[in-house]
Amino acid sequence: MSARQAESRITVAHPRETSTLSGHREAEAALLDAYRSGRIPHAWLIGGAQGIGKATLAYRMARFVLTHRDPFAARMQGASTLWVDPSDAVARQVAAGSHGSLLTLERSLNDRGVLRTVITVDETRETISFFGSTAAVDGWRVCIVDTVDELNSNAANALLKVLEEPPQQSLFLLISNAPARVLPTVLSRCRKLMLRPLAISDVISAAATAANVSAEDPALGEAAEASEGSVSRALTLLGGGAIKLHQQTAALLSTLPRVDPRELHALGDAISGSDRVALSAFIDSIDCWISQRLRADGADANANLPRLARLAEVWEKINSAARDTESYNLERKPLVFSVFGLLAEAMQ
Repeated sequence: MSARQAESRITVAHPRETSTLSGHREAEAALLDAYRSGRIPHAWLIGGAQGIGKATLAYRMARFVLTHRDPFAARMQGASTLWVDPSDAVARQVAAGSHGSLLTLERSLNDRGVLRTVITVDETRETISFFGSTAAVDGWRVCIVDTVDELNSNAANALLKVLEEPPQQSLFLLISNAPARVLPTVLSRCRKLMLRPLAISDVISAAATAANVSAEDPALGEAAEASEGSVSRALTLLGGGAIKLHQQTAALLSTLPRVDPRELHALGDAISGSDRVALSAFIDSIDCWISQRLRADGADANANLPRLARLAEVWEKINSAARDTESYNLERKPLVFSVFGLLAEAMQ
């Protein structure tokens, strides 16, 4: 099957179902060595760009810890990776989301069946009862937060209370697409593990597996080149139409704070309708651009800090508006004008 034929058929497995890890060998070794030492930090912040394998690594670690409960066991000490056979009973339970010693906090559906924009405080308080009760099996209990960026303020404070007084044999794996935006009080209680964007060869390999296409397909190679190390971005861009939309959006972003209204109308027309791939490609391009600006300017001692703060605030508004647009099937062109209006104002 070619990449263009697969474009509308891609169904990506959830990270809890994914047994392979592309790249990130140093990060995997850091987790493995810390666990084998018997002195593993109780909380880790796994940070990096969206779609590079942070959640895959977190679930890989959870499976390993829940399978090998004794870090000093001889078999454990001889392990070279965090790999667990997918046919293992623990791996099957994790993949099914049914393991009693693993809690995952992520956005859920509301009463109307619409995906919430945040992880709520009530959901986060589950960690208190989860860690306060007897584990379903003896040994470790693991909590994965995917992502900590989506905790509202009350939820973040509720999680902080558990992080401040962690029970024995508890492990928190907090995933973040924007570590700089995580509450400093939460950051201070975590060991930070920053993941780099994947090499193009790793993106091609992982995306080819996910999309069931040939790694030699030119369209896949083009998507990987434009993905900036993100498998999810490569899958979003898979196919010529999404690539062109990504390039169109990037060209407009490069002109900020000035924007040609005619180009905005053209971009709005390009993502109009109900095509989710087009909307995803547009928002992904915006997210990538903002993330790059925050990282680059944040590392600059002479950076305009008020502008950085405005840009971070706008980022949150844009993603909230995009989720509403997709959830309620709203018109896309007003979203395009709103996004660029917010960005132009933030970049003044």
